[in-house]
Amino acid sequence: MLINNYITANCSIAGSTVFKNEQQIFSNPDASLQEFLVYIYQQLKVTYPKFYKMDNLSKLGWLASEVLLQNENIQENYQAGKIGLVIANCNSSLDNDLKYHDTISEIPSPSVFVYTLPNIVIGEICIRNKFKGEQAFFLQETFDAAFMHSQVAYLLNHGILDACICGWVDVLGEEYKATLFLIEKKEIQSADLFTPANMNRIFNRAN
Repeated sequence: MLINNYITANCSIAGSTVFKNEQQIFSNPDASLQEFLVYIYQQLKVTYPKFYKMDNLSKLGWLASEVLLQNENIQENYQAGKIGLVIANCNSSLDNDLKYHDTISEIPSPSVFVYTLPNIVIGEICIRNKFKGEQAFFLQETFDAAFMHSQVAYLLNHGILDACICGWVDVLGEEYKATLFLIEKKEIQSADLFTPANMNRIFNRAN
């Protein structure tokens, strides 16, 4: 039986611009990545001191999730164990790995070492939102919407999850891109059908 799921929200951060549901909400074209991440944090007017301790990959994914989940109330709509995350990228945690490598010749930094795994970004989002559902982080050369769709559809269609945040979060130096989707079983007004084609359309729009 064909089961439909829906993209009920999406967020992209790329090219010094933040999009929510394909609408531009912030832009700061002259900022470096580090400056731009702090700029987004300040624009969101949230208070989360741990943000400043994160590596850039975690900051980027965490900020994208903050924008994605604004006004979505998924914590009220679903049990914590039924909300999961599936994220992919192509550079793993290399951006932070290189920074950690630079500390080895002197005194290795535990605070930098803790971010030498790409799935730490999922942990940061789960800690912030108290999500306890299934989680996975994949490495891919490029964003593979069909693969991502198959993974998330399995989790939703087999009752493992009721809602899933999925997408792409990647950083290396000043190159970065994040696109996250909120996928739910229920259809709401203006939601897109959860298909690889719609994921690719949203992903490719933010460049």
